[in-house]
Amino acid sequence: MSSRETHLVELVDEAGTTVGSATVADAHTAPGQLHRAFSVFLIDDQDRVLLQQRAATKTRFPLRWGNTCCGHPAPGSTVAGAAAERLGEELGVAGVPFVEAGVYSYFAEDPMTGRVEREYDHVLLGRLPVGTQFRPDPAEVARLLWVSVPDLLARLASDPETYAPWLGGVTDRLVTHLSERSPERSGGK
Repeated sequence: MSSRETHLVELVDEAGTTVGSATVADAHTAPGQLHRAFSVFLIDDQDRVLLQQRAATKTRFPLRWGNTCCGHPAPGSTVAGAAAERLGEELGVAGVPFVEAGVYSYFAEDPMTGRVEREYDHVLLGRLPVGTQFRPDPAEVARLLWVSVPDLLARLASDPETYAPWLGGVTDRLVTHLSERSPERSGGK
């Protein structure tokens, strides 16, 4: 078991209220325990989002494409603080401010590993400065890919098994957040 599997996660109820803690391994063992998580989307100056292909060594959904990075805040940690730390660990990026785009609760079972995801997932967006360099950790990330949001939606519709099961739901939160912020919706302000 990797050391990350022994880290604690914050167990929550359906409303996101903290109810306890468990190890990552225990929270992801069937039938799973609902716990707080985060999914980060980084957006570049061309409004593309960064996807990562999860490393082959991941215990859940290895080699599937997901959002920029994911993780779990430790009990008592802030979601944004934990996301910033994880972004640094996985991609070597620091100093990105986040905006929360909503929460996506879901359950998914990995047929390859038998592990499960039962998560109360905070979707975070961060705008990257032009010229940001990445240093992906190969134990976490197999590949990176920039895609437009329409391209991502088309990819999810045409080949869903290539993608992590939460990606569709967190992308929906992203799309809703971006459409609520568009000039057309806000009267051009």
